[in-house]
Amino acid sequence: MGHRETEILTKIILAVFRTNGRLLAAGDELVKPLRLTSARWQVLGAVALAGTPLTVPQIAAAMGITRQGIQKQINMLATEGLLMQRPNPGHKRSAHYALSRRGAQIYAKVDDLQKRWAGQLAKGFSHDELQAALSTLETLERRLEAQGGGK
Repeated sequence: MGHRETEILTKIILAVFRTNGRLLAAGDELVKPLRLTSARWQVLGAVALAGTPLTVPQIAAAMGITRQGIQKQINMLATEGLLMQRPNPGHKRSAHYALSRRGAQIYAKVDDLQKRWAGQLAKGFSHDELQAALSTLETLERRLEAQGGGK
């Protein structure tokens, strides 16, 4: 990789940092009427998209976040009745978590809000532009994971 590519990748990394902050702030505003935060939305999404109950380490791995950070959000979501704790026959100290009925209803509302929001953000981008950005970010994520980074 040449000097120019290194500079461009550094700019991409900085743009991702800034974009992440803006996404979290915008996400907080988007789900605020549902009494959620971006962090809790992410946990609900990880559990919902898995389609099966998950442990805290599994949720953390799916999201690329520390177990401690996830545990705090899970505790809040369980207290609010959005997640249910279930026994884990394979590991007594690492419970499974699943969406409660109320959690599934809230997640469906969030999912609808997110799709409309993403639709607005996607305006003006071509399919190829979005696909190239996704491919680049996924490759960068895989390389970081292979180096043991990101957790």
